[in-house]
Amino acid sequence: MPPRNNRKRRPGGRNRNRSFGPKRKADPSDEEKAVEVEGEISSVLAGTMFRVKLASGHEVLAHISGKMRKRFIRLVVGDRVKMEMSPYDLTKARIVFRLS
Repeated sequence: MPPRNNRKRRPGGRNRNRSFGPKRKADPSDEEKAVEVEGEISSVLAGTMFRVKLASGHEVLAHISGKMRKRFIRLVVGDRVKMEMSPYDLTKARIVFRLS
């Protein structure tokens, strides 16, 4: 009598659900912290992009974070905003909060 298990196996005998290595938990000390700064929107650009002027006089290109976009928070010229900037590229930022 033939075997009842007629399932065909994938070549190589690999299991799709196998994890590769131990899982690491994200440790805040390992990753680089985002720099939080405040600024004022100086111009509105296409595609939810903004020019934001910092207190130091520099202007950065910023986009809205996903949560602000999801909640339909509107930003206009003159609004004060809180932003996160990567320590690697200080010309771009992500707007995370509208202050006024």
